[in-house]
Amino acid sequence: MNLSNHGTKPWNKGKLVGQKSPLKLHENWTIRIRLQLGERVRDLALFNLAINSKLTGCDLVKLRVQDISHGGVVSKRAIIMQQKTQQPVQFEITEQTRTSISHWIKSRDLRQGDFLFPSRVRSSPHITTRQYGRIVSS
Repeated sequence: MNLSNHGTKPWNKGKLVGQKSPLKLHENWTIRIRLQLGERVRDLALFNLAINSKLTGCDLVKLRVQDISHGGVVSKRAIIMQQKTQQPVQFEITEQTRTSISHWIKSRDLRQGDFLFPSRVRSSPHITTRQYGRIVSS
């Protein structure tokens, strides 16, 4: 069916769709520096962990403190069960990421059973994937 005859255009005309290209190294550093200068502790921890783990947004927002921290110390590596595939994913957590996560945990006084990125809204225990998307976009 030719849509041009009906006066409508496809929703994705002129838009980039599909998987986005990965960030370049200098883009990573630029984002980190801006988050640090802006004292956006949560966003920095979220960004660093997303880069380190390569977890999907839905898996990332559901992480609990106990998934990556033991005895008040952020682990050097973690194993997370992916929601979609039910397969374990192992990843290393760099020193920079451990530092930003530790700072985040202490600033919010999070406990072992708490979600790592809790929601401020009572009806949701953790930030949603939509909120995560907005954070990434900003």
